[in-house]
Amino acid sequence: MVKIFIDPGHGGNDSGAVGNGLEEKRLTLQIALSLRNILMNEYEAVSVRLSRTSDQTVSLTDRTTAANNWNADYYLSIHVNAGGGTGFESFIYPGIGSPTTSYQNLVHEEILRQVDFRDRGKKTANFHVLRATRMPALLTENGFIDHAEDAEKLKSTSFLNQIARGHANGIARAFNLKKKPTNLYKVQIGAFRNKSNADALASEASSKGFESIVLRTDDLYKVQIGAFTSKDNADRLAARAKNEGFDVLVYQE
Repeated sequence: MVKIFIDPGHGGNDSGAVGNGLEEKRLTLQIALSLRNILMNEYEAVSVRLSRTSDQTVSLTDRTTAANNWNADYYLSIHVNAGGGTGFESFIYPGIGSPTTSYQNLVHEEILRQVDFRDRGKKTANFHVLRATRMPALLTENGFIDHAEDAEKLKSTSFLNQIARGHANGIARAFNLKKKPTNLYKVQIGAFRNKSNADALASEASSKGFESIVLRTDDLYKVQIGAFTSKDNADRLAARAKNEGFDVLVYQE
């Protein structure tokens, strides 16, 4: 069993960075909860704990102590940046070798495969959550809340889900996680070679009340709005999407 400890940065009386009508603490929690659901629903032999599951204040020491006491295999701290820059970057503790560095490489790469942030690079820092953890640890900075273009992306639920998907894909590669057999009925409204076209369709679907996500499969970016064990549920969502003007495909996978 692989034990993944997810730490959504800030919370409670610590809002983290703010800008463009957004609060870091809320974005990090949304990404973390989505990541937890992906790992638990889609992969075998993985256990997940979060440092917080709501808007609560948790000290840095309490976060790392919880992970150490649980004997986690990996510590992932999720943040959103500020300070006038733009793009995505990740951090590990200075002087740490493999497997921490290889895990950083994989997660960093997979996040940037999912989202169109500028790559600010793989870095090191003497952060408490990287220093005080007894397991490999990574801190990600997912865009700049005070940069208008980054913030506009972060306002999209589908984009936050894509960030979570990137983290999940990287963790799955790092720990060789095995996919659960699914046989789900998936509802798809588009597939594109150009990611910007997929993102635009996902945003349109989100604006009409659908929980959309862009998934990369081979050379295509697919816009999915649901996945169900019941075909009747998939068909109902497909009918609703058709009524909203979307071209819909229901398929089993």
